[in-house]
Amino acid sequence: MKNQKIPTASKFTVLRQLCNYIPPHLVPKLARETGVEEKTRTFDEWSHIVSLCYAQVTHSIGLNDVCDALQLNSGPLSALRGATAPTRNNLSHANKVRDAVMAEKLFWAVYGYLGDLSPRFVSGKAAKRFARRFKRTIHLVDSTTIELIASCMDWAKHRRRKAAAKCHLRLDLQSFLPRFAIIDTARDADAKRAREVCAGIKDGEIVIFDRAYVDFEHLHDLEVRGVVWVTRAKENLQFEVVQAYPVKAGGKVVSDELVGLKNPGSQKAYPELMRRIVAWVEVDGQERLMTFLTNQLTWSPESVVELYRCRWQIEVFFKQIKGTLQLADFLGTSANAVRWQVWTALLVYLLLRYLAFLSDWAHSFSRLFAVVRTCLWRKWDLLKLLARYGTAGGSFRYLARPEQAFFPGFV
Repeated sequence: MKNQKIPTASKFTVLRQLCNYIPPHLVPKLARETGVEEKTRTFDEWSHIVSLCYAQVTHSIGLNDVCDALQLNSGPLSALRGATAPTRNNLSHANKVRDAVMAEKLFWAVYGYLGDLSPRFVSGKAAKRFARRFKRTIHLVDSTTIELIASCMDWAKHRRRKAAAKCHLRLDLQSFLPRFAIIDTARDADAKRAREVCAGIKDGEIVIFDRAYVDFEHLHDLEVRGVVWVTRAKENLQFEVVQAYPVKAGGKVVSDELVGLKNPGSQKAYPELMRRIVAWVEVDGQERLMTFLTNQLTWSPESVVELYRCRWQIEVFFKQIKGTLQLADFLGTSANAVRWQVWTALLVYLLLRYLAFLSDWAHSFSRLFAVVRTCLWRKWDLLKLLARYGTAGGSFRYLARPEQAFFPGFV
């Protein structure tokens, strides 16, 4: 092994260095605000957070997995602000009765804290952008379904023999960090959650979502607020053409039109005109004809299609968290326990991304996760380890690659 690859020693374990990015005052403060402190006896709220973070990083598959591992490492665990190893009953009970709102508030509090420490981390100015020509914040909205066990999670049943939770999320394209999230059952259609997910978007910003989130009343609300929206049109859309714009002969764009809605109900919900663009796009190596809608009436049709192409990055985000963090095996069957685990997964993702930011990590997110996971109890300097680790040279890949976009090859 070359000298530059020998890890630098540290006084603290890697797990402690990771958890130290959670400010010491936050957990007790949020425990008091949410009432979790009243349900704390032998297993305090900080130990609860550490246990769930450990379960995420190690991809633990059950309560015994988490509890046995932490009890076997109770010495270095106690050095982490006095955290204690849980018993199976303690951890199960905490996940069930302690309000998961605390986990949600903790995520956003840590997000704000890290943003204050490193403004470029949350602004995305340090990352490579996939839509360089757009100098405004771009939000991507979508949902992902988290499969659950129907036989023991009746609260989450949404089909005859299936159960699932759903995460509705708004992702900042530039920073590749969540800006809003809802964890709930999969019963509600995406369009019913559109207003909540888009509530924080400001005048002049851009939001992109697929046609599952199309609700004309909500689209009109975004128009009134000055928000630029881009989506795909549903196949049964009834419209009338007010004006047809010229398009390049032989290009990918087939038509570019200013249209109004014909259906009385839809017209009442959205009385303004909108842009309808039809273009050939390449999907899985084959060209398909797709129709896009937007309230932006002046940009070129190629720019609108390029914007929607960026929507695929939220699928890359979901792939990252579901492919690395523990969102397959759950440590509890109640709705509250599932929310605890999903919010903790997002918290660990945030901490790992911050490590990548500080160390200028040049490899994939999955490799970052693997490196941290394999040395949790080692006393190595984590930032120096990440800065030196790896033999492959590299491009900045922990966000996503341009060729992973939804419409590869579109010109």
